[in-house]
Amino acid sequence: MSVVWVFPGQGSHRRGMGDGVLERHPDLCARADEILGYSVAELCRDVRRLRDTRYVQPALYTVDALTYLTRCEDGDRPDYLAGHSLGEYAALFAAGCFDFETGLRLVRRRGELMGEASGGTMSAVLGMPRERLEDLLAGTGVDVANDNSPEQVVIAGPKEEIQAASQAVTEAGGKCVPLNVRTAFHSRYMRDAAEAFRETLESVEYADPRIPVISNVTGRPHGGGSIAESLRRQIDSPVRWLDGMRYLMRQGVDRLEEIGPGDVLTKLWEVTRKYPVPPEEKPAPAVAASTDLAANLGSREFREDYGLRHAYLAGSMFKGIASTDLVIRMGKAGLMGFFGAGGLTLAEIEDAIETVKRGLGTGEGFGMNLLYGFDEDGLERDTVELYLKHDVRHVEAAAYPHVTPALVRYRFTGAHRDPSGRPVAVRHVLAKVSRPEVATAFMAPPPEPLLRRLVGRGELTPDEADAAASLPVSEDICVEADSAGHTDGRSPYGLMPAMVSLRDRENTRHGYAKPIRVGASGGLGAPEAVAAAFVLGADFVVTGSVNQCSVEAGTSGEVKDMLAGLDVQDTTYAPAGDMFELGARVQVARKGTLFPARGNKLYQLYRQHAALDDLDGATARTVQDKYFRRSFTEVWDETAAYLAARKPGELSRAESNPRHKMALVFRWYFVNSIRLALAGTPGRRVDYQVHCGPAMGSFNHYARTIGLEDWRDRHVDLIADHLMTGAAEVLDSRLRHLTSR
Repeated sequence: MSVVWVFPGQGSHRRGMGDGVLERHPDLCARADEILGYSVAELCRDVRRLRDTRYVQPALYTVDALTYLTRCEDGDRPDYLAGHSLGEYAALFAAGCFDFETGLRLVRRRGELMGEASGGTMSAVLGMPRERLEDLLAGTGVDVANDNSPEQVVIAGPKEEIQAASQAVTEAGGKCVPLNVRTAFHSRYMRDAAEAFRETLESVEYADPRIPVISNVTGRPHGGGSIAESLRRQIDSPVRWLDGMRYLMRQGVDRLEEIGPGDVLTKLWEVTRKYPVPPEEKPAPAVAASTDLAANLGSREFREDYGLRHAYLAGSMFKGIASTDLVIRMGKAGLMGFFGAGGLTLAEIEDAIETVKRGLGTGEGFGMNLLYGFDEDGLERDTVELYLKHDVRHVEAAAYPHVTPALVRYRFTGAHRDPSGRPVAVRHVLAKVSRPEVATAFMAPPPEPLLRRLVGRGELTPDEADAAASLPVSEDICVEADSAGHTDGRSPYGLMPAMVSLRDRENTRHGYAKPIRVGASGGLGAPEAVAAAFVLGADFVVTGSVNQCSVEAGTSGEVKDMLAGLDVQDTTYAPAGDMFELGARVQVARKGTLFPARGNKLYQLYRQHAALDDLDGATARTVQDKYFRRSFTEVWDETAAYLAARKPGELSRAESNPRHKMALVFRWYFVNSIRLALAGTPGRRVDYQVHCGPAMGSFNHYARTIGLEDWRDRHVDLIADHLMTGAAEVLDSRLRHLTSR
């Protein structure tokens, strides 16, 4: 037997609310008067000002919050908390997420911003379920604003469009009741207000809820670290009250108590309880709250070592697509992201490190990408030098066919033995692998000859090498399955069990005191996929494609629009520009772009011809006029200038080898197609190269169920919390299903 206490929102206020409550808390009322600059008690009796949302919101929050404190004097406590719209702030106060004064300042600013919006209206739709209503509203300027009960949905939008929608609802057998408001609350028309509220919300430090609080945006308990973003999105997103109440019913809640003026929410609860919960959501006792289970998925030791709320990382995406904004946001949410250093200059990488360090506080972690370099004494070595200079503690090592001296130097600089003689490495290497022989090399200590060479060159001390001899090159192996960009296209169902078994053998063989951990990446676009990864034995998960379609991703809005429209079948393979001659492949988006077809055609031409002069006239014109939109001569001049400044040896080779020159000219197209995509160049979408795996399409399906269909609502920490909490719910549901059979 469980109970939820709920707090009403705007519309439940009335003259005289708070009588018998405000006077019991004179100190807090005095603080409220000081913050607001006027008397709350007088406000609650002022009919004129109670018609203005700028005054209603702080007044109702104060009454809700103080009513809660009064109710607690009896010693009772709820099992869950929820609040409708504005009422969610009182619920979060009651859960200990912030103090009374902080909540009041937030709602005062919220009321000011929402009061500035105008030009719309709202209407209650009776007798028509949300799903049917959404079909009627498709393609109109009207949004669902509140999904309150099986019998009541509120819509919002411009007055003329609301009138047209009301007529359509009436003709379809429903009933519309206009509301006396002049603003389209909880709709797309509040987006400016929501964005303006961001700075205020992000200035607050939120504690994790002591009692689960149902989010209006998701209809599920708030996850730690996502409260500010959820409250911002609440302004321009529908209130999913019905989903929240049904979630509580599934948790065994059978009693609701309304804290505050009126009984609107009590009546909605009574209506909802008359209807059966949808078959797939039958109430059952939960094994554990989903947020708690999400926090316990994967390896506890991994979470502690990395300082994370979840065993979850946002992987790097080259050219700064995994941007400084992305990394900072993850760090501030108690999570971690890796900056996408691939394809950037050392100066750009250093600037990124400094930006991230300025943006994060003490204890907020971050990582950097480290790509294997064919010239192992070139950029890879210099990048490691830079990471050591700035004391970067975490790197994601990608595309490594074997262990290199630069990588070993990074990993074991600062390694030592503690007073008990146990070897300790202060830097973490997360190695992304898809081949067992490569994984084996990373699971082993560095080869002794390599350590001797590094000591001889003064790049490691003898003590560092001594500690390194007893530690793996990487204690965190990330198994990369069917992913975006460079990929072997492996199936996780075959790859993960093999890698977990290999890890167990290598742990035993080397006798490590601290076991190697194995994580999963590739294809993680839905809670079910994340849950499957943990079932397969993953200690942690690393997402990729889904983060490219987020607010923080460092790519163009045009690319994000493209990604948000993909389905699971909308990816394919194309040649990798950086390994063009070798025939390596990358996985890319194919919907809305001709890049995959054009890239494959260029590789076919390279395989079939010895030089540009061998191409027939029609083919040469097509490539120059349609693919390149410039001549081979212009492309070569640009390429030669670049090589002369950076790789004169390769320039000499091309000038004496026509086939190599052809390859370099063709490779220009691959570089340019990335530039076009990152810039969102108008009129060139057909040539956008966008690295993407099927996880993107999978997430798009999921996003439609959680209010994130628009990528402008997708933030990387919010994506993380949804995927992890959703995975916990999937596992909980499956376990209950199995145990009930």
